[in-house]
Amino acid sequence: MAKRVFISFAIEDKDARTMLVGQARNANSPFEFVDMSVKAPWDNAWKTRCRARIKGCDAVIALISKKTRAADGARWEMKCAKEEGKPMLGVHIHADDKGAIPPELTGYKVIEWSWPGIASFLNKIKV
Repeated sequence: MAKRVFISFAIEDKDARTMLVGQARNANSPFEFVDMSVKAPWDNAWKTRCRARIKGCDAVIALISKKTRAADGARWEMKCAKEEGKPMLGVHIHADDKGAIPPELTGYKVIEWSWPGIASFLNKIKV
């Protein structure tokens, strides 16, 4: 069974999310990526569905850019993952133009984007 990994990201960074999913496919990875990308307000129904998706995943990858600090939905997802006790990895999507690390990632590893770094995290996940 494939590991399920939730991807948290600012909606403005959807291209980075698409690139991560594509990179995993190219590497023939045994991972299934899940997210809750929406353009609607983060209401209680969305939060309930999102928490259920995060609970059903084995880990969370949080994509970080300069947009992340202002991305209420992404930050809520990270907070939820922390509350649910999920392993989480922060990934800077731009090595030369990093955004601030959100406080929700305090205590979690944060790396620059590299497939070996991401794969190392994913390979350590226990299912």
